[in-house]
Amino acid sequence: MKGSGAKGRVLIIAGSDSGGGAGIQADIKAVSAAGGYAATAITAITVQNTLGVSAVHPVPLDIIEGQMRAVLDDIGADAIKTGMLATADVVRLVARVLRETAADIPLILDPVMVATSGDVLLAADAITAVREELLPLAALVTPNAPEAEKLTGLTVSNVGEQAEAGRALVAAGAKAALVKGGHLTGPVVHDVLVTATEMRVFESPRIATTNTHGTGCTLASAIAARIALGMSLVDAVEGAGRYLHEAIVRAPGFGSGHGPVDHVWPLRDAAR
Repeated sequence: MKGSGAKGRVLIIAGSDSGGGAGIQADIKAVSAAGGYAATAITAITVQNTLGVSAVHPVPLDIIEGQMRAVLDDIGADAIKTGMLATADVVRLVARVLRETAADIPLILDPVMVATSGDVLLAADAITAVREELLPLAALVTPNAPEAEKLTGLTVSNVGEQAEAGRALVAAGAKAALVKGGHLTGPVVHDVLVTATEMRVFESPRIATTNTHGTGCTLASAIAARIALGMSLVDAVEGAGRYLHEAIVRAPGFGSGHGPVDHVWPLRDAAR
């Protein structure tokens, strides 16, 4: 592992969002806001804004691999976070490179399948590849309820079913699963963390807002940064959840559709 011994390095493997609210852009902001250092391997360039995704340009497989190896060989990483991988070929490539070069680095797997706008970001055959290739490598997988349903085949509509899906994901190879409840209903959002030995439920008041673009990317990267900085899994999940809740509250209101959150509010507060 390269570097001076400082912690906080996160390699993010994900797609780019031209609107800046999700994807690599959100990931970099969330890692930076936590005090970490973000490096990237971009898997796709998307044409999108708060209204949706209008085009996707995939990055060649050899360039994705090259980016990953360039970062890991020189800068190194204390955590790795994956986001939009798009195709089964990309999933298999990422899994192979991680097995070869980063087997000892915690992987936070955000199984990005559908954008907030409803646009599909993961091909159907790639879901199987995620389940078979990446889940066994994951220190933590962070699906929302619809993603958990697709990965497990289970119905996820309440806390009990979130826990059941989390247990299924751990049984499939992940060391831990955070099944998020933002897509469910009710005045309180429940995120359920399951490991081989425990289950915890994190609660936060539901915010009535359309400014939720990139919340999944943001949460997973905030968790990854905290793990990279040496926090325990539970503390990282709890701290990242508090950060995201405040980021939604402070959303700037940009765009005419699903707007971005305020990723850098901690930096703004610290500068006052």
